Amino acid sequence: MKKLNLTVLTAALILTGCASAPNYEQPRSTLADTYLNRAVSGVNSGQSLTGQQTNAHWWSQFNDPTLNELIRDAQNQNIPLKVASERIRSAQAFNQIVESFKVPTVGLGAGYTSYGISENDPLLGAAVSSNNPLGTAIIDSDQSAFHAGMTIAWELDLFGRIDSQAKAASIRAEQAEIMCQGLTTLITSDVLHNYLQFRGAQERKTIALELVKDQQQTLALVEKIHHSGYGSQLDVARAKAMLAATRAVIPQLETAENAHQQRLAILLGESPRHMQERLAVNSPLPSFNGLIPTGLPSDLLQRRPDLRIAEREMAAQNAELAAAVANQYPKFYLTGTPGVLAGDFDDLFDSDSATWLASVGVSWNLFDGGRTDAMIKLQESRFEASALTYQHAVNSAIGEVETLLNGYGNSQQYQSLLLEAEAETEEAVGKALSLYQAGLIDYLSVLDAQRQQHAMRDRVVAARLQTANMVVGLNKALGGDWEI
Repeated sequence: MKKLNLTVLTAALILTGCASAPNYEQPRSTLADTYLNRAVSGVNSGQSLTGQQTNAHWWSQFNDPTLNELIRDAQNQNIPLKVASERIRSAQAFNQIVESFKVPTVGLGAGYTSYGISENDPLLGAAVSSNNPLGTAIIDSDQSAFHAGMTIAWELDLFGRIDSQAKAASIRAEQAEIMCQGLTTLITSDVLHNYLQFRGAQERKTIALELVKDQQQTLALVEKIHHSGYGSQLDVARAKAMLAATRAVIPQLETAENAHQQRLAILLGESPRHMQERLAVNSPLPSFNGLIPTGLPSDLLQRRPDLRIAEREMAAQNAELAAAVANQYPKFYLTGTPGVLAGDFDDLFDSDSATWLASVGVSWNLFDGGRTDAMIKLQESRFEASALTYQHAVNSAIGEVETLLNGYGNSQQYQSLLLEAEAETEEAVGKALSLYQAGLIDYLSVLDAQRQQHAMRDRVVAARLQTANMVVGLNKALGGDWEI
């Protein structure tokens, strides 16, 4: 596999007038054209999956209605998924808050004011007192007025600080949505894993119970032979040991069965009793019937939620860097307060009652002990760290798919060989029965052949379970939209 070459535009400060802001481009990655392990059985590789939904509801190829129902309910009822949906709403609301700073803030107000002027007022005291050159008060000391108007405030975003902050908030909202999609994949794969483990434990327990029954017959026969004087106590001890060992497996399988059932109840947000009722009917471990479309390594960049989140993190850090750079330049403000003012309410809306105040302001932080420059360096470091994190995530994703492709191929081969061995043990049981019926061997030989058959059946179930889990893991590693 070719080494990943990642090209990322680092922060470049390009003056536009007085402004300076970094540009961002999505990383361009040079990946291998195909997977190393693309030739394994059960996969369909070599064709890009970009823009396709080829693995949508892929779990339906297990042909298990109960499994399909559990996955549907989990995606509707899972509590962490509901929390993730609320986080999307929170991120979108925060984005709207930041976007609002790009437009003027307008407020309305109205009221009634009454006040009195003191004759000792250093400014207006002489106007309300008779102690002045005119010998009479110029204005009344008691004043009142009705007023109504607006307050308008607007920061002119000449250098793009607010726009960059809004862009970063918008990207965070995108990340929340992608994270919810990734959590959907995680929850769905967890349901699949626990259901398969549950059915596997059930089937293995059934085999173990059948084996216990056969070994009880074997023990009874050995004891009978021993009592007749033709057998030894060693044979009895061996039969009892085999029976006890088989019985010891059953509680472990029941523990596993219960643990996975409880886990499914948690995933679906249901009570353990309800889940027990849903899974009361024993069903065999389902097998996957279909091809897994692997696509090309480059498809992972758009299909895996973790890679999309990592790329969006780069974009968000770049936007926050742009805001930090713009913060070193002046901030300009426009404010205005148009309104009406009158002593009598009937005159409030006359044209002569109009009043207004307008102002233009500027704020520029000329010295802050290097805090602004340090914030820029901090954001530059965060951007570089996010770029390295993205590169590592891509490398890990490719490696994960390659590992699972190899494991899936080997798992199928292992299962196939065990199936051949199982067929041989079945043939051995048939031959043992024929020889016993012909009087050529004793019944202990038949029971031993049956014991080997049961043991091989257990190994086959374990192999099928391993293969099924490989299917789940490989589909998860390949990504895609799993939402129903």
